[in-house]
Amino acid sequence: MISYLKGMVIEKGPTHLIIDNSGVGFYLLISLSSSEALGAVGEEVKVYTHLHHREDAMLLYGFASTVERQLFEILISVSGVGPKSALGILSGLMPEEFCDAVLRQDIARLIKAPGVGKKTAERLVLELKDKVGKIDLGEVPLSPIVGGSVADEAALALISLGISQKQADDRIYKVLQAAPYASLEEVIRQALSRG
Repeated sequence: MISYLKGMVIEKGPTHLIIDNSGVGFYLLISLSSSEALGAVGEEVKVYTHLHHREDAMLLYGFASTVERQLFEILISVSGVGPKSALGILSGLMPEEFCDAVLRQDIARLIKAPGVGKKTAERLVLELKDKVGKIDLGEVPLSPIVGGSVADEAALALISLGISQKQADDRIYKVLQAAPYASLEEVIRQALSRG
């Protein structure tokens, strides 16, 4: 298995990346969150990978972090969730949000991810609640506020002001970590001041 690739970004799109590694161009399918996190064309990057072998193709998937790759591998172990669906889920929810939603059995939050219906969300909760609890999210602990209505509304407000989804989520997380019961207006104001 190829654990990771390190090389220069030759081409980058929202769902793919081509990396030149010693004169060999590797085409990787990536999530939207990995696309945001990885460098621009011409920059050197390190991408964690998963090689998926099917009867008719071998596909290489790339991830900005080992946590995202681990979640991808856990997701494709669920019956009815293939690599394309797993990438869609990881594009719609940050790793912390996904783990939090599964542990809280928050079906409504999981349904917001692309390609996830009620039955799939219920299956994800049932099959993954023990597995996601063992994932080390590094320095970002599971937060009781992720996926809450104040966090969601604040994120929408920040995104409408031109801030990326990832930056908005990071800022809101920090604000609500310090003040978990802040009002929507206060969360938006403090998140904007963290720019």
